[in-house]
Amino acid sequence: MKYRVAAFLCVIFILTGCSKQSSLDRAIRLRSDIVAGNGCSFVCEITADYGEKIYTFGMDCQADREGNLSFTVTKPDTICGICGRITSQEGALTFDDRVLAFETIADDHLTPVSAPWFFLRAICSGYINSCQETESGYCIEIDDIYNGTSVALLLHTNADFVPVGGEIFWNNRRILTLQVDNFIIL
Repeated sequence: MKYRVAAFLCVIFILTGCSKQSSLDRAIRLRSDIVAGNGCSFVCEITADYGEKIYTFGMDCQADREGNLSFTVTKPDTICGICGRITSQEGALTFDDRVLAFETIADDHLTPVSAPWFFLRAICSGYINSCQETESGYCIEIDDIYNGTSVALLLHTNADFVPVGGEIFWNNRRILTLQVDNFIIL
């Protein structure tokens, strides 16, 4: 009788482990597809919560194969049309044909305009901790480090493992949230 119970428990553990491994395999496959592609494009709405103030921005984004991200701000209307580019070395905004350099970190916070770049960077090179099934898809927990500081991404996907959002944590505090639409691997 003991052997039957032990065998039954082993089968349960194996089946449970396989289902978790399957979603983790799909998360790794999403990363592989993005890295192997010619880049990606997506539309996002970014919410930056710095405690005393909350800011919301809309952006059209396109990343190349090397991870360089180009964007155009779509909202709010007061800054609509500003374009920019973020690479691993620098960020730059283009406004009235003038290029202004900017840092990805200001006042010890990630800048909202850098959120899509951090989002992709974590997907492509961060450490995938876990992948959990949710009511509407999956949540992938990814850890990364930038300038010696821990950055974490909770990547939300739909049931087909297409990114639909993310939460970026800086120094263990959620600062940036992204809602993502039309995510396409090129």
